[in-house]
Amino acid sequence: MQHVLAAIRSAGHAGVTSQQLALQLGIREKSQRYRVFDAIDALLDEGRIESGKKGRYTLTGGKDTAEGQIDIISTGAGYVRLGGGEADVYVQQRDIGTALHGDTVAIKLIGGRGSRVEGRVVNVLKRRRSEFVGTIHKHQGRMILVADDQRVQRPFVIPATGENGAVEGDKAIIELGEWKDARDEPRGKVLRVLGKAGVHQVEMHAILAEFGLPLEFPDSVLRAAVEIRNGATEEEIARRRDVRETPTITIDPDDAKDLDDALSVRKLENGHWEVGVHIADVSHYVTPGSVLDMEAASRATSVYLVDRVVPMLPEKLSNDLCSLHADTDKLSFSAIFELDDQANIKDEWFGRTVMRSRRRFAYQEAQAIIDGQGEGPYKEEVLLLHRLAQILRKERIARGALEIGGNEVKFKLDADGKPLGVYEKVMGPANWLIEEFMLLANKRVATWVNKRPKGKEGQHQRGVRPFVYRIHDQPDPEKIDQLRALAKSFGFTLRHADVNDLPHAINDLLNDVKGTEEENIIKQVAIRSMAKAIYSTENIGHYGLAFEHYTHFTSPIRRYPDLLVHRAMAHYLAGGDPLNRDELELSCSHSSRMEKQASDAERASIKYKQAEYLLARIGQTFTGIISGLTTWGVYVELKENKCEGLIGLRDIPGDIFKFEKDRYMVVGQRTGRKFRLGDELEVMIKAVDMDRRVVDFSLAGESSPQVTTSGKFERRSIAPRKATTKGKKPKHAPKPKKGKKRR
Repeated sequence: MQHVLAAIRSAGHAGVTSQQLALQLGIREKSQRYRVFDAIDALLDEGRIESGKKGRYTLTGGKDTAEGQIDIISTGAGYVRLGGGEADVYVQQRDIGTALHGDTVAIKLIGGRGSRVEGRVVNVLKRRRSEFVGTIHKHQGRMILVADDQRVQRPFVIPATGENGAVEGDKAIIELGEWKDARDEPRGKVLRVLGKAGVHQVEMHAILAEFGLPLEFPDSVLRAAVEIRNGATEEEIARRRDVRETPTITIDPDDAKDLDDALSVRKLENGHWEVGVHIADVSHYVTPGSVLDMEAASRATSVYLVDRVVPMLPEKLSNDLCSLHADTDKLSFSAIFELDDQANIKDEWFGRTVMRSRRRFAYQEAQAIIDGQGEGPYKEEVLLLHRLAQILRKERIARGALEIGGNEVKFKLDADGKPLGVYEKVMGPANWLIEEFMLLANKRVATWVNKRPKGKEGQHQRGVRPFVYRIHDQPDPEKIDQLRALAKSFGFTLRHADVNDLPHAINDLLNDVKGTEEENIIKQVAIRSMAKAIYSTENIGHYGLAFEHYTHFTSPIRRYPDLLVHRAMAHYLAGGDPLNRDELELSCSHSSRMEKQASDAERASIKYKQAEYLLARIGQTFTGIISGLTTWGVYVELKENKCEGLIGLRDIPGDIFKFEKDRYMVVGQRTGRKFRLGDELEVMIKAVDMDRRVVDFSLAGESSPQVTTSGKFERRSIAPRKATTKGKKPKHAPKPKKGKKRR
């Protein structure tokens, strides 16, 4: 619909017919033009377009109006994404009106500065959300809620009739009431009090609620899970390929409970190796249209916060019936490969199996064996799988796969959830062992589906079997140019290359910076330059992995698309007709959206714990690396613990500093002092805002505002300053000047 809207906008006052729209959008078959007609009908019903003479459609309000989704940034301004390849429109804070982050808005184009197009919000067409999570405060005798989301800039007023038992200091969920006039404060009523702000459990629940993720399973789903029995019966086993006698192991984190995958290996009479990738057969237990299926489809993914897993499926399934525990017969869906000594595929088989894991390894146990420091049963199997995985990995990278894997930030928590330490979980050969065989299974499953089906109709059916693919588009050329400029500033080179050779060029750069102080920042910027992988029925390949065909087959306990892939595979293996593409595409879109929300929630939980960790260290000095530059400040990542904070441009003493996007640096207008990505700085923890999960830094040893632990709502000048903790201020911090507010 957005592409249709963009085409109508481009036509201006002259308008455009439905036939012209179809041709512009590349829809030449008459049988497919219903898609254009449906979009036109929807836009007419919503009043977003008008029908004129001779069947021509124009935008309501004329060419100087537009609409799209608004993204609010931390300064309070926003960008409206129009879609259809059009440039984003900048909206200053005073022109935001009643729009909130993510809303679909109508804007009036009002010119701009230079090449930047600016606009003013004239109407909110659709709210992205009506519920908000935040902390209750009392201000001038009124109750207000300040949202946890930094992008929601204005507090919500809670009338006495809508307090629902909430008191100052509570973390709550509110529902936004009608808000038409930007001169008024938005109002809301409390739907649910989660508990006291600052309590670990309450904050984790608040993060889930903020991103629209469920806090618990409905009773109907839990009852359905309880009623399910173990499916590994004699009758079911007889219908499957039995691989229980083949040596099989699992390798997972030591605290994992939802074991999706297992590997088996044995030597064949011809000297080749049979390697089995065995995946929990969730599709046997979760049937289409059931209560469990509808809940899993809605959630689409498990969510991993710093201290817990919020599973896609109830624990009876995720941690028990489906999980591939050792010494237990388990139903599985397998991809079994015959490999030679050089890991070349000589044969492959896909289908339902029954398996039995002989031993569960933690990653560190498998790594010890690989490092020559571990002993015990199945040592030889681990070493053999490691050798084959190394070959697979080397060949994949040689074909152009990117090596941009990042490490995870982890926390050591006490019994109350307070962070005692921060550390990085480093990926190693044991992780790569599992990764390579999962990638192999995912790739070969997608390749098999894309092949021409056997039979007399096969010659006409190549590629027509709708399926769920994991796709990854080419990177943004502008972001690649920024990466190249950054590398050059550090004395490294990202050579110019076409889109096919670019992965090799990036890998060469990453190899050059390995072990240097600049490695982490260059790797981060390289990751940011990449497109986001999503699910789709339109297979464009996976750029980052250099795979023509790729899917997600290996984690159905925690990802709904994998469950759809299992069902589709079973259907096509049985010779079934093509599945409904539109239904699959709807599931793909929803799953991609929920994956992003789950990822955002995970990052929010990490940011909260990082802020909490630094809360006890206010006034202390750390060494950091500049990790981001914006129009409002310099982001710095601390080398010791990977925590990130912001130095506001206004808080850098001695000059007026501005972000120069073309040079990608912050520059002092008088002194010429420069701040670039990767620069090392000594910073002091100045302020911790637990409500917003953000940390403010200042340059250590330089004149700066007084240390404060301001609450997030105080920056809006709606309440007196109020400390959220008792942080010590350093002796060298100057007192604020009279008549000036501390920032």
